[in-house]
Amino acid sequence: MTRKRCWWHDWVLEFDIRGLFDNIRHDLLMIALKRHTENKWILLYVERWLKAPMQEADGELKVREMGTPQGGVISPILANLFLHYTFDMWMRKHFPKIPFCRYADDGLLHCRNLAQAEFLKVRISERLRECGLEFHPDKTHIVYCKDIHRAKDFDKIQFDFLGFTFRPRLSKDKFNRCFVNFTPAASAVALKAMRRRIRSWRIQLKSDKSLEDLSRMFGPVIRGWLNYYGRFHRSKMHCVTRLINLALVRWVMRKYKGFRGHKTRAGRWLFAIAKSKPGLFPHWNFGFNP
Repeated sequence: MTRKRCWWHDWVLEFDIRGLFDNIRHDLLMIALKRHTENKWILLYVERWLKAPMQEADGELKVREMGTPQGGVISPILANLFLHYTFDMWMRKHFPKIPFCRYADDGLLHCRNLAQAEFLKVRISERLRECGLEFHPDKTHIVYCKDIHRAKDFDKIQFDFLGFTFRPRLSKDKFNRCFVNFTPAASAVALKAMRRRIRSWRIQLKSDKSLEDLSRMFGPVIRGWLNYYGRFHRSKMHCVTRLINLALVRWVMRKYKGFRGHKTRAGRWLFAIAKSKPGLFPHWNFGFNP
């Protein structure tokens, strides 16, 4: 939906709320909670949990007057409930024609022009201050959705949201003609996190396992990545699938004596397996062969 809205609207106000979990006002949060339950025990224990003092390393008890503990089991629910009334309902009441999307403390607003984006930034900033919150100055930007039909010069023409980077990219239409489109693809941060996760698996050291064992162990994770991050511009996943294939080649070289010191031969053997059993690993099914 964000991808389509960027086609329909030229500007995006990307925002992040600074220190959301640390700055939630307890009185406003309890008012929001009372709109969803009248159970006195829920209200009692939530309020006690919010105000429970925090013990420092030296044993000193620090009184908490605002915020919810990060990592607490219900902190995300309470934070989302707080922002539902602080931001979501307020936007629907005062700016019902502005499409927006929010995930936790990150959000996007789609605007028709730069003036509208700047006006919304001021108004929402005022609203957040009323509720004890503020924009993160380094993570809040106005972005121009530049493409083949929108060729203005602007200092910010991309943004990250939910693990995707939205920016101008080369695309092809149904007639196979190339053009510049404003579309998402897996972000550099997400790709780096996936590569770090793959290295932590240490596949090449699991010589006691078979290929089928490795597929059962890591296949579901790889499939999830491809289904989510490969939804748009799947070719960006090549650096991830290449690392997996490289780890598998090293696994072959370590497991079978005949391939030790022969990386090319091991790669060809694995390629033959990928051709005969493309469903063994999810990325082989998508054509990312070793």
